[in-house]
Amino acid sequence: MDIQQVENFMKMVSRSEKETFPHKGKLKTGLDLGTAYIVLVVLDEENRPVACEKQAASVLRDGVVVDYSGALDIVRKLKAKLEERIGEELINCAIAMPAGTESSVKTHQYVAEGAGFEVTAVLDEPSSANAIYKIQDGVIVDIGGGTTGLAVIHGGKVVRTEDEPTGGTHLSLVLAGNYHITFEEAETMKQDYSRHKEILPVVKAVVEKIASIIKRYVDPKDVDTIYLCGGTCCLTGIENIIQKETGIRTVKPADPFLVTPAGIAVNCLIPD
Repeated sequence: MDIQQVENFMKMVSRSEKETFPHKGKLKTGLDLGTAYIVLVVLDEENRPVACEKQAASVLRDGVVVDYSGALDIVRKLKAKLEERIGEELINCAIAMPAGTESSVKTHQYVAEGAGFEVTAVLDEPSSANAIYKIQDGVIVDIGGGTTGLAVIHGGKVVRTEDEPTGGTHLSLVLAGNYHITFEEAETMKQDYSRHKEILPVVKAVVEKIASIIKRYVDPKDVDTIYLCGGTCCLTGIENIIQKETGIRTVKPADPFLVTPAGIAVNCLIPD
């Protein structure tokens, strides 16, 4: 992975939350229905960031839509915001879901289509991230709000995907219990980078469990690098714990949260 190239691209994606960039040709949208957030990333035909919108949500559980009308309402609003910013209708989109939840593809698709999109590609989340990382060999680990998903890659191709229900929600539950605060307050605390050094020891056991999930499916003899992405990976120092527990070099770009939705957008197909 060219870490500098990835970080430069992701900085542009992050900036596109507040700035709307000019574009060439048709637009590609990536819809990421997450446990903690719903994100829409828009790229142009040359995969250059155009605009991005996100909203905190609790309409999915472990990658499965549990509140269809709530999910549909949020996606419609985000799509309308983006269309107003860009001045153009968004038509084509790609969707993705945690590996192992393929039975929920139809529900994700119904949400996208109900909001006015035409779904042109369906992927799994960790594989989507490799559209950004472009690694040939290694394992991509996507630690989201509800699940930890991984894609083992050899020769540039995904050879195995796995997913288990442990993620950022579990960190927030531990923080809420430890500090005697609400779950919502714990979520806010987790996103405060100035408190990461303080809270890391509190949630260390959950991070070690995430590392054990990776160890279950990844042999250090076969994989020499773990590439992290997903919102939970924003926790400062999480990569050090995972590297120590797995014994595998662990790499994290500066802004891992939007990697997967941006990768979903890259995979969006534009019909002729």
